[in-house]
Amino acid sequence: MNIPGNVDKLCLCCEKPLKGRSDKKFCDDYCRSNYNHKLNIDANPLIRKINNTLKKNRRILQELNSRDGVTTKVSRQKLIDKAFQFKYYTHTYTNKKGTLYYFCYEYGYLPLENEMFLIVKHNEK
Repeated sequence: MNIPGNVDKLCLCCEKPLKGRSDKKFCDDYCRSNYNHKLNIDANPLIRKINNTLKKNRRILQELNSRDGVTTKVSRQKLIDKAFQFKYYTHTYTNKKGTLYYFCYEYGYLPLENEMFLIVKHNEK
């Protein structure tokens, strides 16, 4: 029954009429989940690919830096063998000496001589 001036609200996902609370937006958990999934999925495949590459680079650095908080030296070849992609990183950091570190989230690397890299973990302290 429609009260004059009152518009039936519809589910944001399936557009069925809603029953219950006045601030309700979805008819059930499935519709809520489905709506939010569609809303939050990366629309651009390139963005999704880059984000996945950044996450993979981070996992590789984390794995190679198995002793958290302690720096580790690895060769370029070891990183390449694990499919590390050097052109993807989240940010850089230059210390007081002017040394440039490349980071994938909290894990970073510093290019050294002879195709070696120093892997570090940023501590939030």
